[in-house]
Amino acid sequence: MLQLLNSIAYALFILAMGYYFITNLQWYSYKLNRVLLHHTKTWWHFVYFLVPFALYLLVDSVSDYSFVVVIAYLGALYQWYKGLDKPLVFTGRVKRFFAAMLLFAIFIAVVFKHFAVAIPIFLAYFVSVFIEKMLFNGFKVKAEKKIASMDGLKVVGITASYGKTSIKNYVEHLLQAKYKTYATPRSVNTLGGVMIDVNNDLPDDTEIYVVEMGARGEGDIAEISTFVNPHYVIVGKIGPAHIEYFRTMENIRNTKMEILQTDRLKTAWVHESAMVKPEASVHTFGSKEQLDIRTNVAAPEFVIEDVEATLDATSFTLQGVRYSASILGAFNAMNLAAAVLVAKELGLSDAQIQTQLSTLEPVAHRLQRIDAGGKVILDDSFNGNIDGMMASFDLATTYDGRKVVITPGLVEVDDDLNVQVAKRANEVFDVVVVTGDLNYAIFKAHVDADKLVKLNSKAQMEEMLVEQTTAGDLILFANDAPSFV
Repeated sequence: MLQLLNSIAYALFILAMGYYFITNLQWYSYKLNRVLLHHTKTWWHFVYFLVPFALYLLVDSVSDYSFVVVIAYLGALYQWYKGLDKPLVFTGRVKRFFAAMLLFAIFIAVVFKHFAVAIPIFLAYFVSVFIEKMLFNGFKVKAEKKIASMDGLKVVGITASYGKTSIKNYVEHLLQAKYKTYATPRSVNTLGGVMIDVNNDLPDDTEIYVVEMGARGEGDIAEISTFVNPHYVIVGKIGPAHIEYFRTMENIRNTKMEILQTDRLKTAWVHESAMVKPEASVHTFGSKEQLDIRTNVAAPEFVIEDVEATLDATSFTLQGVRYSASILGAFNAMNLAAAVLVAKELGLSDAQIQTQLSTLEPVAHRLQRIDAGGKVILDDSFNGNIDGMMASFDLATTYDGRKVVITPGLVEVDDDLNVQVAKRANEVFDVVVVTGDLNYAIFKAHVDADKLVKLNSKAQMEEMLVEQTTAGDLILFANDAPSFV
């Protein structure tokens, strides 16, 4: 009876350990080095993997009661699972991983008479990597053939440290006035994601394909750019996002500029933060407000002037023309200007651009205004950069009533930036709610104690909003970090 119980417990244990392992891999794009070296909650690996594994081996080696360890582990892992806001998605890759893991576990149990745990998990991981690489190459060839077969297709490539998804959506919306336009969905911006999008969703009659390109390391942008070969390129604001991966700002700039590695480049617009010199097909753009503080750097060719941001709209002047859209945040003037430059290059008139801007909807969760229950809610939960956060704080200062900010701070940046965020939040807001542990110590050091509220989990959010906010308040959701961060 004990032998049967332990056999069942072993099967449950390896499935649970595998679930923890593959969930973390999925969060970090299946990069094992990122899970091991860049995880912000490395203590999870000890609590939910290493310690249970060691206890299981120890108890199994000295008694027949290893099932007790499994029962305790399943209970702990269930509590961990309940606290996740981004649980495992059972994709084809995940299903193949579990199938390989179970096959290896059965093989080792039958041949070697041993209930192995770690060996099947890691063998399944390496087999999964091999299988996915083969499938990846096949998907890539298919996608390349599809793009090559679409005569007349023009590709607009977009990258930036901040705002690339917004720029992509703005470009797509403006160009719809004249072209059949399609953009990569949501925040799809990796080579694998773009390939799947091309194969499965890119309509055959598309005239303009707008492609967002993201990076966590050198060469990431180059892979996407050489794959889609954009005709037109936008490089938006470059800053210290994901600095822990790139280590230096120079590495970030160089990686973003990989987008110019295309055989079909006609025109590129590069934000002044890239510090590049204009060329025949490469133009620079930036804001007039920065001209006085730059040294030894030429003024951008296209200057964004007279930016005005309110809780209703953002306006700016570009090449002597005044533009306005119901998009919030002064930083969005730069993103809108980039979209306007592309639209004009592709033959849209100012009248067409103005019409499209008048119907432009805010990107969800990026300074999206929601009026509910007498409260003004600014949902900026998908905007996790210093410029955007500071701009949202500035926007909040235009509101006369009580102001509340809910934020985890910034992720994957130096502590100095979070110090800036905490100090500014203390100046602007009446209540500062910090979610999670990641940056709480910084906020605690720089925010008045009577203003500071901590949420250990998002499950407490609704109760906190009822207790801490009232009609007439402005509530800003500034960035949102998943529970594993």
